[in-house]
Amino acid sequence: VQLQACGGGLVQAGGSLRLSCTASGGTFGSYVMGWFRQAPGKEREFVAAISRGGLTTYYADSVKGRFTISRDNAKNTVYLQMNSLNAEDTAVYYCAARKGTAVQVMGVQVDYWGQGTQVTVSS
Repeated sequence: VQLQACGGGLVQAGGSLRLSCTASGGTFGSYVMGWFRQAPGKEREFVAAISRGGLTTYYADSVKGRFTISRDNAKNTVYLQMNSLNAEDTAVYYCAARKGTAVQVMGVQVDYWGQGTQVTVSS
């Protein structure tokens, strides 16, 4: 499975961005999908995950209420809508796919990673 993420950029604090990640080479609907981020000098951390059918979502406490993960299985795409961005959200964002469980994704156990897209929030 190949994952291609896009949508990053430079935004002012308080602004919004929507990331997209499109999958190819596999059965998209069979994967739990997740978003992660890695800031300079820090470990990669879980941001959000979504179940195969899109009915259940999971969020890190740091983004709960500001970020929304969604998916369109017909388009093989997962999205991350990010609102009320602040400087602490600055990082490279990665999408990921896992044939296992959302709990595994939250534990950074994934089968496939996307290439990452930079999000920079200016204060």
